[in-house]
Amino acid sequence: MSEVGGSAKPGARPGARPGAKQGGAWNAYRAAGVDIDAGEKAVDLMRAAVAATRRPEVIGGLGGFASVMTLPAGLREPVLVSSTDGVGTKTAIAMALGRYDTVGHDLVAMCADDLVCAGAEPLFFLDYVAVGRIIPDRVAAIVGSVAAGCSLAGCSLIGGETAEHPGLMEPDEFDLAGFCVGVVERDRLLDGTAARVGDVLIGIAANGLHSNGFSLIRSIIADSNVDLAEGYAELVGRILGPETSPEPETLPLSIGEVLLTPTRIYSKAILSLRRRLDEAGADLRGVAHITGGGLPGNVPRVLPEGLGAQLHPHSWPMPSIMRLMGALGGLSDAELRSTFNGGLGMVCVVPAGAEKTAIESLEQDGLIAWSVGEVAAIDAQGARYSES
Repeated sequence: MSEVGGSAKPGARPGARPGAKQGGAWNAYRAAGVDIDAGEKAVDLMRAAVAATRRPEVIGGLGGFASVMTLPAGLREPVLVSSTDGVGTKTAIAMALGRYDTVGHDLVAMCADDLVCAGAEPLFFLDYVAVGRIIPDRVAAIVGSVAAGCSLAGCSLIGGETAEHPGLMEPDEFDLAGFCVGVVERDRLLDGTAARVGDVLIGIAANGLHSNGFSLIRSIIADSNVDLAEGYAELVGRILGPETSPEPETLPLSIGEVLLTPTRIYSKAILSLRRRLDEAGADLRGVAHITGGGLPGNVPRVLPEGLGAQLHPHSWPMPSIMRLMGALGGLSDAELRSTFNGGLGMVCVVPAGAEKTAIESLEQDGLIAWSVGEVAAIDAQGARYSES
């Protein structure tokens, strides 16, 4: 559960603080800009959402100085895997729209989907919310969206911090970061050494821009004088013409709402994919989470030295939101694949002949996937990524 405080924490977590309120001290702290009562109200509002993420391994309740969790039973040689990240400047879109119920989902996705690239099952998550002023409903919406993301990733939200920074941040300003810890058997680690020449690259559909490249997106929006409240379908028609059809789920949305679409969380589906490949006598040889750096910057990270990825961009569609950003910003398709995710949120490496099993497994979990390329020896120039 989130603690609440400024640069100096005012004691134990809300709900566990002993003794009566010290009126003079608390009033002085409030005069300095830190509202303890608002912080406690925010914690009360988020309590049910956090409790709903509880895994059986969690020990104790909410309100301590630290959170405690055991490892799942039955592991032979467990290895802990960790990842930390933030939402980045996508928070500025949330602030502009006054929407705070999606960005926590992005935060979990950035961390939990990194863990599964090592083969790890996400176990627990901790968040850090920094605000200029605690507005209880707003903080509860942010942390509630973190909890919703944790539920989709299968991990527990077991702790966190809400820090009020008056004078350092504007009253309506906020930032969001967190970290996730997962576990995997040592002999099941995915470490970037298993892929072989001829392996197939399976691309899994992204549901939009996810949480990368938003400094550029905000610049494009500002330079193009786009109103975030404008209907998305109308904007696509005006900029891209009738030959580009927006995805059905975007038709009732504004462009701002499309930009805030939460990053897809893949961790459960990837773990299921690995299990089904095992059952079919194949194996999962690598998983790349397509974040900053896009496809060229991330797919080679899961391949051994001397091997590279050859992708075939015409084998999957690019979402209309990327086409729109490309048109507004003068970006080529290649730039969209290297700045954003190009329409693929994850790329998995499987043996040749296992692609049908992989795609069908992902479809069982509601994901669209394609065979998008193969692993090849690097060329004479040493390039580890190429497109054809």
